[in-house]
Amino acid sequence: MTSTAEPTAAERREVPGTVDVVVVGAGFAGMYLLHELRLAGLSAVVFEKGTDVGGTWYWNRYPGARVDVESLAYSYSFDPDLEQRFEWQERYPTQPEILAYARHVADRFDLRRDIVFRTAVTAAHYDEAAKTWQVRTDQGDAVTAQYLVMATGCLSASKLPEIPGLETYEGATYHTAHWPHEDVDFTGKRVGIIGTGSSGVQSIPVIAEQAAHLTVFQRTPAYSLPARNRKLTVEEIADMKARYRAYRKEQQESGFGVPTAIPTKSVLEASEEERNAVFEQAWESGSLVNLLTAYTDLTIDQEANDVAKRWIHGKIKAIVEDPQTAEDLCPDYPVGTKRPCLDTGYYETYNRANVSLINLRREPIVEITPRGIRTEAREYEFDAIVYATGFDAMTGALTKVDIRGRGGASLAETWSAGPRTYLGIGTAGFPNLFMITGPGSPSVLSNMIVSIEQHVDWVCDAIEHLRAQGLTTIEPQPEAQDAWVDHVNEVASATLYPKANSWYMGANVPGKPRVFMPYAGGVGEYRKKCDEVARNGYEGFVLQR
Repeated sequence: MTSTAEPTAAERREVPGTVDVVVVGAGFAGMYLLHELRLAGLSAVVFEKGTDVGGTWYWNRYPGARVDVESLAYSYSFDPDLEQRFEWQERYPTQPEILAYARHVADRFDLRRDIVFRTAVTAAHYDEAAKTWQVRTDQGDAVTAQYLVMATGCLSASKLPEIPGLETYEGATYHTAHWPHEDVDFTGKRVGIIGTGSSGVQSIPVIAEQAAHLTVFQRTPAYSLPARNRKLTVEEIADMKARYRAYRKEQQESGFGVPTAIPTKSVLEASEEERNAVFEQAWESGSLVNLLTAYTDLTIDQEANDVAKRWIHGKIKAIVEDPQTAEDLCPDYPVGTKRPCLDTGYYETYNRANVSLINLRREPIVEITPRGIRTEAREYEFDAIVYATGFDAMTGALTKVDIRGRGGASLAETWSAGPRTYLGIGTAGFPNLFMITGPGSPSVLSNMIVSIEQHVDWVCDAIEHLRAQGLTTIEPQPEAQDAWVDHVNEVASATLYPKANSWYMGANVPGKPRVFMPYAGGVGEYRKKCDEVARNGYEGFVLQR
């Protein structure tokens, strides 16, 4: 396996003045895209603000960082030899193992020679006369390209909490999305952590093992299932490698990018004994998808979802010894409507004598002080504060770049009432701009690598089509975009997703429009729609010479 060691710093490569395609981001999307563009004979440059490939798995190095899709499924499918040669070690790999995989891919396909590291794209303006994108970076680069592809990821624009006094704190501070590359030792320290989403749920048990005392500040509890993580056996690795081709097809046709049995029964039709057994099996399986797909109606019917919610509450209360802490850890929103978590000993951590939970609904934070965190009840003093406060999801990495389309229209202003895309791939008024897993696609509701590969393939096929037909630009028709946005909203409204104040809805960012951003119709159905659009001559897009 490729080493997880940091690469030796290299001289910044020379940036070409003109290329066919500028790609922003060298995570799993940007890496695969670069590979496919090369195969198509297109020149490309990738800009990446980090010092190496990996995207999410380059930045998120917090204690306990681990993917919630099994390693043998959370991997590229485009190269059968790659999937046969790389050896995964764990069922749910840690950040170092996933980063090692990304580096292995970069080495295998010699990707770094077309990636400019330590460089952020700051602006991209469309030149209507020349029909090209003028791209600028924070290092003073200016590149002209026919196509611009934003492979910036759905969870890459991190955010701090909106709390007064952040800058006054005199101790050490850490954000889970920008963790130091060197180890952080909390031994003997008083630590406060704000946030109990995925990064909080994963890091809290690890930090608690080191800290003299850990105080968790929770606004909204998460639903979390035990990951049941373990080393992979030789037999199961061999079995998957033997059936990978068939499995990949199942992934592409599934609802979440993870094959699972299709439920046929409502939870309301099952006896209490039967559903308890089904839920117990899902809980013990260590799979989020197994729980969410146990019955036909868990994500669409409130009464059915309440059955699952009560069952999970019972699990939490059976694990957590203090009754008030257990009650505070029980979510009140529908199961699955905020991103569920997988954990290793999360609920058990609250039985430790050195861990305290502060329910911010009862005891809101007033400010950060030089010594710690002050709530309405008291001031808590800390040696270190960890912000596990997440991201401006799905749109943040796009709108923070000064992207301007026809007539100088700003993407951020165009999306001021919420993102509007056609298929999550393009947006009207911005010719030859593609988004990989953008808002309006399944993206964060799926196994991301499955969705990334599908989008990259579609974009590369579209560019090939334009070249073959002697066409210059492709851009969504406003009418097709409106119809797709309406469809995305209609599908979401038929589910329970909009009932939670989630980052799916932008609810974690003050002032952000409350719009359900991903497409909830499923990976397989979405793929059919994209294929149909392409088959019909890119129906819904305007193609021009």
